[in-house]
Amino acid sequence: MAYREVAGAAMAVLAGMLMACAPMHGAPVEGERRVAVSTQVPAPIPADVALRLDASRNGQTIEVAIGQRFSVALVGVPTAGYLWAPAQVPDFIARAGEASGNTTTAQSQPGFAGGSHWEVFMFSASAAGRGELVLEQRRPWETSEPPSDTFRVTIVAR
Repeated sequence: MAYREVAGAAMAVLAGMLMACAPMHGAPVEGERRVAVSTQVPAPIPADVALRLDASRNGQTIEVAIGQRFSVALVGVPTAGYLWAPAQVPDFIARAGEASGNTTTAQSQPGFAGGSHWEVFMFSASAAGRGELVLEQRRPWETSEPPSDTFRVTIVAR
């Protein structure tokens, strides 16, 4: 068989396989399982948190009031072992809770495994001060490895 004939036959088989995998249009067939369209889910931040920081604020200087509760919401991959954790917290900043949750609605569907998750850390300024808040993403058991990601902000409490 010539090369062109083999290539043509292979393309026909591939096209047939792709058509078999294509989504069906119209009414569902009896017994067919439809997968819901996934949408983004906001970070699970308590309503009493006045200031909400996320990855877009990395490297910035943030002003907070003394006693003000603020959060840092970052996306992690805990199913692969990558967790965010505070690596450096100024003395005038107190930890004030944590939360976590899905980043998409699909993660709530039966059979869904893995994926990214929100990791939210709450803090409160207990006194006036200026210092750097640093969170690092790493696998806790890889103690000699550098962090896979770092989030840092300078906090100014007044």
